[in-house]
Amino acid sequence: MTVYSPGSLVSARGRDWVVLPESTEGFLIARPLGGGDDEIAGLLTDLETVTQATFPPPQSADAGNAVSAGLLRTALRVGFRATAGPFRSLANLAVEPRPYQLVPLLMALRQETVRLLIADDVGIGKTIEASLIAAELLEQGSATGLTVLCSPALAEQWQEELAAKFRINAELVLPSTIKRLQKNLIGDDQSVFQFYKHTVVSTDFIKAPARMKEFLTSCRDLVIVDEAHTCVADGSTGGNRTQRYNLVRELAAKKDRHLLLVTATPHSGKDEGFRNLVGLLDPALPNLNLDDARGRDELARYMVQRRRGDIRGYLDEETRFPSDRETHEERYYLTDDYRRLFRQVLAYARETVRDTSAGQLRQRVRYWSILALLRALASSPKAAAATLQTRAKNMRSETPEEADRIGRATVLDMADDEAAESVDVIPGADDLDEDDQTERARLLRFAKQAIALAGKGDAKLAKLSDVVQGLLSDGYDPIVFCRFIDTAEYVAEHLRKTLGATAEVGCVTGTLPPSERETRIDELRGTEGRHVLVATDCLSEGVNLQDAFQAVVHYDLAWNPTRHEQREGRVDRFGQPADKVRAVTILGADNLIDEIVMRVLIRKHEEIRKSLGVSVPVPNFSNQLVEALMEELLTSDTETWEQLPLDGFAAGDLHTEWESAAAKERQSRTKFAQVGIKPDEVARELAEIRASLGSTGEIEYFIREALDALGSSMTDQEYGFAAITVTLPAGLSDTLPPGHAQPLHFHRTMPVPRRQAHLDRTDQSVGAIARYVLDAALDRKLEWPTPDRPGRCGVMRTDAVQRRTTLLLARFRMHLTLPARDGKKPLVAEEARVLAFRGKPETPDWLSQDEVEALLTATPSGNVAPDLARDDLDRVLSGDLLVRLAPALDAEADAMAERLRESHARVRAASRQSGISKITVVANKPADLLGIYVYLPAVNR
Repeated sequence: MTVYSPGSLVSARGRDWVVLPESTEGFLIARPLGGGDDEIAGLLTDLETVTQATFPPPQSADAGNAVSAGLLRTALRVGFRATAGPFRSLANLAVEPRPYQLVPLLMALRQETVRLLIADDVGIGKTIEASLIAAELLEQGSATGLTVLCSPALAEQWQEELAAKFRINAELVLPSTIKRLQKNLIGDDQSVFQFYKHTVVSTDFIKAPARMKEFLTSCRDLVIVDEAHTCVADGSTGGNRTQRYNLVRELAAKKDRHLLLVTATPHSGKDEGFRNLVGLLDPALPNLNLDDARGRDELARYMVQRRRGDIRGYLDEETRFPSDRETHEERYYLTDDYRRLFRQVLAYARETVRDTSAGQLRQRVRYWSILALLRALASSPKAAAATLQTRAKNMRSETPEEADRIGRATVLDMADDEAAESVDVIPGADDLDEDDQTERARLLRFAKQAIALAGKGDAKLAKLSDVVQGLLSDGYDPIVFCRFIDTAEYVAEHLRKTLGATAEVGCVTGTLPPSERETRIDELRGTEGRHVLVATDCLSEGVNLQDAFQAVVHYDLAWNPTRHEQREGRVDRFGQPADKVRAVTILGADNLIDEIVMRVLIRKHEEIRKSLGVSVPVPNFSNQLVEALMEELLTSDTETWEQLPLDGFAAGDLHTEWESAAAKERQSRTKFAQVGIKPDEVARELAEIRASLGSTGEIEYFIREALDALGSSMTDQEYGFAAITVTLPAGLSDTLPPGHAQPLHFHRTMPVPRRQAHLDRTDQSVGAIARYVLDAALDRKLEWPTPDRPGRCGVMRTDAVQRRTTLLLARFRMHLTLPARDGKKPLVAEEARVLAFRGKPETPDWLSQDEVEALLTATPSGNVAPDLARDDLDRVLSGDLLVRLAPALDAEADAMAERLRESHARVRAASRQSGISKITVVANKPADLLGIYVYLPAVNR
C-alpha cells in the first residue's frame, strides 16, 4: 500500500488534493488544491482510486499579461491556511493581529508551560491576545483542549469570538445548557469536559463544590480566566470571590497546565489581591521585591501591561483609538407633581424605617424595600409603579443578615455581582403582609400617581430628548443606558415618538437571551440612517458597539462608577471610527439620591480617570458608605445634600483611599511598563510573517490590479479607494459579503465601517477576489471580462532587464513535526516564492530577492506579437527546462525547510524548552511550478 506523507499531492475524484497531517493508513484527510478548509474531505484509499499527483506545468495557452506573476503570488498567499514562519495558526485566523498583540504570543512561546497575566487597558484587545495564544498552542499540539472561565454575561461573546475569528468551536457550559450537553455523554463516568474538547464555562456555575470537583478532575490543559481580578481573595471580599479563588488556585496547582489570566485591573490598590493574582502563575512571584529591578524583570516574564499610549504607534504602525472622551453633565429639575410625589415617598420611607415595633428583621426588609422604591422613582415613573406592585426580593429572609445580603445584591450595583443576568430587574418594594390592606392601598396610590407622571410630567425624559437630539445633530449615534427594564422600555417608546424618522430606535434589555440581544443590535446596525440604542446594563460588558455608536448617555446613575466605565467602554475602544466619543450623565439637580451618588462616587472616579489616563476601581467599602448615607437620608429629616454629615460617614476616607489606589496604579504601571519582549524581536517576527503572508501594501496593489483587470472602476480616497462591484463577473459578485457597500470601500487601516473592507488577507472581500483570480488562472473557462486575464506564463519586453530573464512562481510544501503534549504533532506548511535567473537554464545567474521584487513591478516597454510569444513559451515549456531547474528548486526547498526549523526554534529558545531538538522540517519535492514568465530586454529604436 502506498504511503502518502503530509503535504504530498494526490489525485482523486477528478481533482488534486493536498494530504493533511490527520491522515492515517487507508484514510486520507485532504484539502483540494487551491481550496479552503470548508472543502476538506476524507479519501478511502482501499475503496476509491487515489494516485500520486504532480502539479501540471504551465502551457502556452495559459499565457497572460505582464502583471500575472505578482497577482498569482498574492492570490496564493491570501489563500494559504498553513504558511511558513514560526506561527502555525496565523494563516488560519479570520483576524489580523496588530503588531503589539504579538507580544503576549511571543512571551507565551518562550515558556515550557504558559503562565501569563495579560493586563492591558480596556479596549486594547486582551481577548484577541489570549485567544491568539490559545489558537497557537492548540495548533502546535502544546495544548489538547481549551476552557474559558468567564461570567455568564460574557460567555456567548467568548464563544462567538473564538469561532468567528480563531476557528475554535467551543461549547457553552451554563445552567441553561448543562443538561443538553450531558445527553451526549457515553456512560455515567464521562464528564462534559472530557467529551467536549473546547468549552466556555460560567465561573459562578462551576465554582459550586458539587460541580467543582468534577471540573478539576477533567479540566483541559489550557485555561483562560477572564476578569481574573474577580477570582482572587484580597482580604476584604466575601464568600463568592473566595470560592472563585479556590477554584482557580486548584487549577493553577497542576504545574503543567497552561494558564492565561486576563484583566484590565490587576492592581486595584490592594497588595494582597495583586500578590494572590500573580501567585496563581508561580508561587514564587508574590515574594518578589518589586522595588528591585531584578524582581520586576522576573515578573515581566509573566506579565504584560500596557496603556493606549504605549501601543498607539508601536513599531511605527498607528493603532487608532478615540483621541478624547468628552464628558459632561446635563441637569434637570423635577416638575412640581414629581417633586411632591418624591417628598411623599420619602416621608413614607422615613416613617417606615423608623418603626422598630416589628423587630430588626422586619425593619431591614423594609429598609431595602424603601431604598429600592426611591431608586426606581429616581429612574422613571414606570419603574416606580412597577416596583410598588412587585413583591420585595428579601420578603422571605429568615435573618437580618440574609435580608441585607439579598437587599444589597438587588438594590446596589455590586462590583462583584453574580446576578449579572438579572441586573436590570425591578427589585420590588411590596413587603407587606397579605392582610395589611391599608398600607397596600397607600402603595397603590403612589403607583397611580407615578403612572400619571409618565410623559409630560417627567422632566428627566424631556431632558433626555434634548440630549439625544443634540447628539444626533452633532453626528453622534448614542447608547442610552438605563438601570431597569421598565425604564428602558419607557424611554425607547418615548424616543420613537419624539424622533420619528430622524433616527431608528432599538431597545435591548435582560428580557432577551444574549444571542437575541446580538440579533437585535445587528438589525439596528443594518438599517440606513441614524441610530439610537436604549439598553440596560446587560450590555455594559462583552458586547462591542464601537462600530455603530459614538456616544453614551447615562440616563440612570449607576451606584458603582465601574459600571459607568464599562458602559463608556462599549464605544471608547479600538475599532471606533470617530476621533472623539462623548459621555453624557443626566442628573437630577434637586434629587437627593442622584446627588449622593454623583458627589461621593462618579465625579471622583472621573477626576482620577482624567488624571491617570485609566480607570481605578472604587475601593471596596464604597457600597458601605453609600448604604450608610442612604440610611442617614431615611432616618433623618435631611432635605438637601449640604445637610448630610458627609465627613462623619467617611467620604473623605473613601476619597483618600481611592487616591492612594490611583497612586499605586500609577506606580505599578511605571514598574511593569517594560515587557519581556523587545520591539526589535517583534519586528523580526512580524517581517517574517509578512514575507510569508503578504504585506498591506502588497495586498492593496494586488486588489487594485485585480479589480481593474476584472472590469471595476476605482476612485482614490484618503483612506484607500472605492471600487464599483456591479460590473464584476457574477461568479465573483456572488462570493462578496452580502449587503456590502456600493461602491465597496477598501481601507488601509483599522477601524473599518460596517459593510466595507480592510486591505488585509483575513478580510472576506479580499479573500473572495484572491480565490477568483487563482481559479481563473487555473481554469480558463471561468468568466473574465477583460483581455487582462492572469496567466500561468507570459512574455514581455521591459527596460527592467538587460538580458533575457526567466521568473518562476513556485509553491513549496513542507512536512513539519513539533513536540506536543501527546508526542509529536505533524503539520503542513506552505509558501509561495518567486525566483528568477538571467541567461540560459544550463548556466543560470540567479537574482537576489530584492532584484526579484523589483522585477515583479516592471512595466512593459513594448509589445510582443502573440504568435511570437507562444512560440517562445513553447520552446521553453516543451524542453527540459524543468529537469534542468529541479536541482536548484530542490535546494531552495531544503533551504526553506531549514529556515522554518530555525524560526520555530528561535521563538522557543529563551525558555530552553526540551523539545527544541525534536523540531523537524522536511521539504516535499518537487515544488509546484505555478508560473513561468520570460522578460526580454527592450528593443532600441
